[in-house]
Parts: sequence; structure tokens; C-alpha cells
Amino acid sequence: MKQLNIYICGVGGQGIGLLSEILLRGADYAGVEAKAVDTHGLAQRGGIVISHLRLGKNIFSPMIPEREADLVIALERHEALRGMDYALKDGGTLIYYNTVLQPLGVRLGQENELTKVQLQNACKARGISCIMVEHPDLADPRMQNIAVLSRLNLERLIPEISQEHLLRALEDLVEGKVLEKNRALLIA
Repeated sequence: MKQLNIYICGVGGQGIGLLSEILLRGADYAGVEAKAVDTHGLAQRGGIVISHLRLGKNIFSPMIPEREADLVIALERHEALRGMDYALKDGGTLIYYNTVLQPLGVRLGQENELTKVQLQNACKARGISCIMVEHPDLADPRMQNIAVLSRLNLERLIPEISQEHLLRALEDLVEGKVLEKNRALLIA
């Protein structure tokens, strides 16, 4: 497999850690070498959460150098722009869940809320493929991470990791009704 750098970002409480762990275990089930690291910041207080996931051979550090991510997965619109600006290389792919958890600057009236059109224009300017995920009928907002994972799988953004690998990883990490609901969303 060619090396693939994946930068995952969002806000504390959105399930970035679970999403990252599903992808890491999915890679393991697929027989793909992987290195990963999470940075949580003030996650319990709604702070930024970031995961670096690097797939492929001859990777010696889990940290993705600035602007060398092939794929940014974001669970919030402002974090999508921040992750894209910092990590994503020109011509890469951004997949994000279209929700806004207002950053402090917006709450204080010092900044405007980022629109999806502004985000799409920023992507277009750098030749970045932009995939927006929305599920207005999603029963539980804590499942937005799995909605993004489902679309990531549907688009085959990580071709070596199949839906079967992702399902096995999900089964390792959650159980009961939570597993049933997440499983149904992933295979939808």
C-alpha cells in the first residue's frame, strides 16, 4: 500500500477517539501497517481533539508533518477549516460533518460563523476535494462520527480497509444497543 496520512479533528465529546480507534483497528484487520497518536487538549471542556493516523510501510513517526495529510476527517465545520489549513496538502480530500459548535471567537462576537460555502470555496482554491456529510434525521448526535465513517467507506477513501474490517473494529469497541445503532448506520 502507498502511504496514506489521515488527520482527524473535531471538538471534545464528538467521538474522535472512537473514530480514530476504529480506523486503526480496521487497518490492523486489513493487514495494513499503521501508526497513530491522539492529542486531546481540553477535550472534556469542548476543546480541540486531533488524531494522526499514518498507514503504510516505512513510517517511523505517527505525527503527520504540516500540510502532508492526504485526508482530513473533521466532525465540525470550523475544525474542518482549521484542519485543512494546517494539515491537508493541496489536492487532498476533506470529509466533514456539517455541524457547528461555535468556537470561542464566534461566541464572543469577535469572529463570524464559518459557512459551508466559505469552506467549499477555501477547498476549491487549493484543489481539495470536499465531501460534506449531513444526517438531519440522525437520532443521536453522538453518532455523527459513524455517519462520517459510513460515507468515508462508501466513497472508498481508504480502499485497503473494507466495511468488514470497520465492522469488526466497531464490534471490538462498543456493545449492546450502541453497537446495533452504530452498525446499522455504518452499513446503511
